[in-house]
Amino acid sequence: MGTKTISLADDAYERLEAAKREGESFSDAVRRLTPGIHLAEYVGVLDEGTADELDTTIAERRAERTDDRRARVRAVADALDERTAEHSSSE
Repeated sequence: MGTKTISLADDAYERLEAAKREGESFSDAVRRLTPGIHLAEYVGVLDEGTADELDTTIAERRAERTDDRRARVRAVADALDERTAEHSSSE
């Protein structure tokens, strides 16, 4: 594995140094402080009932947001139709 040279502001270096554990390299500290997300680590965390409930809730919320967006679009379209009608009748 290669190495890279980076520049840090003094305050950033001090924060990293303070977070570094005894005997820990800066590379190891950065790895510990910035863990990658691996979705495979979460497989099986929820029981089937909870997972189903979560799926249902997500679907319901998405449907609500879709309905809200459609209502807002309809309201804007109606307002534009009214303005267009008012403008046309005043000519």
